[in-house]
Amino acid sequence: MIDMKIKQLSIFLQNRMGSLSKPLEVLTIADVNIRAMCMADTSEFGILRLVVDDPIKGKEALEENNFLVKITDIIGVEMNDAPGGLTTVLRIIKDNLIDLEYLYAFSHDKEGKAILLLHADKLDELISVLNENKIPLVSAEEVYNL
Repeated sequence: MIDMKIKQLSIFLQNRMGSLSKPLEVLTIADVNIRAMCMADTSEFGILRLVVDDPIKGKEALEENNFLVKITDIIGVEMNDAPGGLTTVLRIIKDNLIDLEYLYAFSHDKEGKAILLLHADKLDELISVLNENKIPLVSAEEVYNL
């Protein structure tokens, strides 16, 4: 069975100059490639969210270097890379009363398409709703191998 849940690394960082470069250097040395990333911060700390080609190897390398890392399941959907592409997906999610916690998106080499990464508490329900509405999901393997 194809795994539709993508393993995302969430790394907790102090909000200080240079703190972002350190975990990225660790992943470079471990030969772990970043596929997508998102940074959220407050005045005290930040959460760096990464999708990498090998999440287990990435987590182990970061933990060996004293980073606090959590693996979270997210999903990816393919959307049109055009005005309204994101709105279409979000409208379906809203109309089905699913509360998203966060999202981030990126374009890739597939002409006219982008990938939207989503996290919600009710991830299985979100997958069902997207399937019912014919929104194409992107497998974990496809994202890891971009």
